[in-house]
Amino acid sequence: MVTETERDGLIWYQCEVCGMLFDDREDAGKHEDNCDAEDPSYIQ
Repeated sequence: MVTETERDGLIWYQCEVCGMLFDDREDAGKHEDNCDAEDPSYIQ
């Protein structure tokens, strides 16, 4: 489930699995559907 949070006066949508923030609820939902709670491979 995606949670809504406010930071810096903006609404962000947070993946409850890994904590990543998105500015679009739909993007957050798509991410969370595929999230394995591990660091993404593109972050080194």
